[in-house]
Amino acid sequence: NLPFNFNLKSTGSGTYAIELYNADETIFIDEIKVKKDSVVIRFPVFEGYLAGKFTAKEIMGKFIKENEETVLPFRAVHGIKERFKSDGIPNTNISGDWEVEFRPDNGESYMAKGIFRQVDDKVSGTFRTSTGDYRFLEGINSVDSVKFSTFDGTRAYLFKAKTTDTSMVGVFYTGKDSKEHFVAKRNENYELPNSETLTYMKKGHDKLSFSFPDSEGNLVSLSDPVFKDKVVIVQIMGTWCPNCLDETKFLVDYLQKNSKEKIAVIALAFEYAKTEEAAFKAIIRLKDRIGVEYPILLAQYGGIDKEMAQEKLPMLNHVFSFPTTIIIDKKGDVQKIYTGFNGPATGSNYDSFKKDFHNFILQLL
Repeated sequence: NLPFNFNLKSTGSGTYAIELYNADETIFIDEIKVKKDSVVIRFPVFEGYLAGKFTAKEIMGKFIKENEETVLPFRAVHGIKERFKSDGIPNTNISGDWEVEFRPDNGESYMAKGIFRQVDDKVSGTFRTSTGDYRFLEGINSVDSVKFSTFDGTRAYLFKAKTTDTSMVGVFYTGKDSKEHFVAKRNENYELPNSETLTYMKKGHDKLSFSFPDSEGNLVSLSDPVFKDKVVIVQIMGTWCPNCLDETKFLVDYLQKNSKEKIAVIALAFEYAKTEEAAFKAIIRLKDRIGVEYPILLAQYGGIDKEMAQEKLPMLNHVFSFPTTIIIDKKGDVQKIYTGFNGPATGSNYDSFKKDFHNFILQLL
């Protein structure tokens, strides 16, 4: 069971709105349709939705993502404010930084950095990996066990672990099938590998090249006059991707505060949607809900295989993560590639990224 909390309010004339909470994050939901005893709750941007039957005390139904063929049972109970029930006073305080290894026993392990804050028995924080963070996690530390979860309309994450002052041993659940073990040790000095070294241009290449359609059917490429003599930020992303959404919000805000005459952003979308029409519908929805003014091109639909993504951009060694962000100078040469995105859930890491990004763009200008 993966718990999360929301507050549903009547906005008058039979309409409703929801505030969904994950630690410091609040997601506002205003696409709620009610007919007799049925309700459909659609999340902003993401394709996922909750559909069910309701009474005065509960909603019973399913969480559905059609393109990803995901269906999970869902139940909401009125009046319960806590996320997890406490089993007793915690023996430990897990605040601080942790060195984490996921899948430690199967030969395909990967490292992460746990960043947590505990006040009394309430816990918040996230896991950072080389390809992005697990966003806003919220939970409880109770006796010798910690539990935290997040749900944002597309990703459902649940973590459970046994804890001591210096260690965690636990399980990470996501979606309907995935289960990974993890081990962690307290390490305030632990840092992940530099994400700027993971994806790079192959030897002999210094320029990025592509031609993909926008929602109006126009093929767009970096050779178009609109990008001439500008610093160009190319965002490899998908409308289904929470870290991509965090980065998109950052880029929208960045463009609003900086000169569009000297800087351009262009996004390349890789989509689950099974048809081109459905993929562009998701792109247009993202642009409308977030206020994206830069072009989002459809690079691929019908799947998000990273090897296929790399085939679309063969001058790159590999696409390790969505998002991947490529910074191009005014001469058209690639100067930096960020793999993944340190979103607002990472706190000081997000602040450091914003400062580095701003200073590097200024340098290129």
